[in-house]
Amino acid sequence: MENNRVKKIPIQKFEEIVTFLKKTKKEISKIIVGQHDVKNLILISILSNGHSIITGVPGLAKTMLIRNLSTLFDVKFSRIQFTPDLMPSDIIGAELIEFKEKEKQFKFHKGPIFANLILADEINRTPPKTQSALLQAMEEKNVTIAGKNYNLPIPFFVFATQNPIEQEGTYPLPEAELDRFLFNIEMDYPTSDDEFNITKNYPKIEDIKLSPLVNGKTLISYIKFIDNIEISNTMIKKIVKLIQSTRPDKSKLDFVKEYILWGAGPRASQYLMQAAKANALLKGHTVVADEDVNELLLPVLKHRIILNFSAQAKGIKKEEIIDRIKKRIEAVNS
Repeated sequence: MENNRVKKIPIQKFEEIVTFLKKTKKEISKIIVGQHDVKNLILISILSNGHSIITGVPGLAKTMLIRNLSTLFDVKFSRIQFTPDLMPSDIIGAELIEFKEKEKQFKFHKGPIFANLILADEINRTPPKTQSALLQAMEEKNVTIAGKNYNLPIPFFVFATQNPIEQEGTYPLPEAELDRFLFNIEMDYPTSDDEFNITKNYPKIEDIKLSPLVNGKTLISYIKFIDNIEISNTMIKKIVKLIQSTRPDKSKLDFVKEYILWGAGPRASQYLMQAAKANALLKGHTVVADEDVNELLLPVLKHRIILNFSAQAKGIKKEEIIDRIKKRIEAVNS
């Protein structure tokens, strides 16, 4: 029998975090006009202690958004431009020979990965060997050089960008790396009104300077607070059912068997649950509701399911499949 007792939330801390999130969105809106869903997903990603991919054409202020978040959180920012000739040592760092008192010795020189907020710009423009340099860092929050482990700064977030248009000279990210990203965040063109305001305020908008709202230590305490957000066993079962329904060998949905080659793994269930808690907190709620899960299903699943040739030949999109899964599960649970 499910335990329906509600956790006792530290109300003062809860109100502090909700106020902080509102202030953060307000400050970011001074330099990033519109893109409300994108801002929400990025904040949810950070509260969930996760990494995310931002997919969008050039010129949508992706770099400006992440850079200014690092200012508001008072953490170290690092932008890595991924290119075909980028090497793993260019990201992680390398041991170099130094001469000290006429003796040679190796000293590790840290790469740009040693920061709190990483922008991996155009991550799919570098070969898989270099892309894989991020795998250990994203999962274990440390890197290994010459048999030695080096811890990365905490908190640690990676936001990678991809250009959805240009495919020449790009290298698709392997599934193992994609699975380490919480969200695939779609950043679209601004609306007419938003673009009018962007244009009207240019270039003054680029000169706006933001001030820190919290420091890294406080941000870590906010991330840990997510554990206080209540989620019922019924809701967790729904999340697991949604994720399992994407797997053609296990799903009871005919269209999943017909159009999906590979479904999402268990990490998707874990990430969706944690992100749903963060989504509830962002709204000022202490308990996860159905909408908190449903709103995040697409960004959690889009980079985790692979459509087969039949779906591609018929022009069926992932968005359509995910929406159909959501509606079928909702109908069964209602």
